[in-house]
Amino acid sequence: MVKRTRKEAARLDEAARAGWLYYCAGNTQDEIAQKLGVSRPTAQRLVSAAVSEGLVKVRLDHPIARCMELGKAICETYGIAGCDVVPTDPAAPDAMFGMAQAAANYLERALHSTEPKIIALGTGRAMRAMVDEIGRIDTYHHKIVSLVGTIAHDGAASFYDAVTDLADRTRAPHYPLPIPVIIADPQMRERMQQQPPMDNILKLAREADIRFIGVGHLGDDAPLHIDGFISKDELVSLRESGGIGEVISWSFDQDGNILDHPVNHCVTSAPAVQPATNTIAVAKGAKKVAAIRGAMRGQLISTLITDEATAESLLR
Repeated sequence: MVKRTRKEAARLDEAARAGWLYYCAGNTQDEIAQKLGVSRPTAQRLVSAAVSEGLVKVRLDHPIARCMELGKAICETYGIAGCDVVPTDPAAPDAMFGMAQAAANYLERALHSTEPKIIALGTGRAMRAMVDEIGRIDTYHHKIVSLVGTIAHDGAASFYDAVTDLADRTRAPHYPLPIPVIIADPQMRERMQQQPPMDNILKLAREADIRFIGVGHLGDDAPLHIDGFISKDELVSLRESGGIGEVISWSFDQDGNILDHPVNHCVTSAPAVQPATNTIAVAKGAKKVAAIRGAMRGQLISTLITDEATAESLLR
């Protein structure tokens, strides 16, 4: 957590008050200025700061007919339990904003459950964006578990680890998987997974009540390759064996079958569950269409959160 000076903390308090008055109480900026005893330009800056500092979360609470139609069609076509489709921003097709909010709705419902839950997360941009939408809440009775290794070959922590971030926001016990995503030796993998605390973490992952994952592609700029987990030759070999995508580092073919391939033999992630239940995938983009389609066909996911453009491609 970033430590702030007393002056910075006071400014954030004022920004929070201004944000509440504007977005919740419906005050004008003139009214806010009067109530806070500041000038109108200062009130305007405080309201803007409330947004830029992440103190205000805006969510659209109205179903968009076209998105609902696409979601229903995807469920019927691929036999998955649910599909949330958010609008595509033509000016920012790679932005995660709407999808992160939609995923956060599912995560928040789990976090607000009075029954203890094991909540398991993958890694990647989509997971970090989802967690960024979660406010601070005390949920000591839940457990947050990683589905995938959280360090690279050289020991560096994963930049997109979402488990620690979520635990910081919720104060829930968390269980990162402190091993590389992929190791060189299948026998070493087996030995490592049988040792404490790895065996307990993987047991919790298998028992998870709800899972949140991304879907990766196996193109030339595949995350597994770009992030240094597999070589170019291994990537090519996966594709030659029919690989089109991956979930929590497990590579699969166009029908969602996990490949019997040397790379998969060295993956340290929790097993991919088939058929999946309560497994929510957050993924979009033209590069990922084939991978998302395969994941749904193979029942590697039970719910998809995506955008309009991707949904339309999946139904062509």
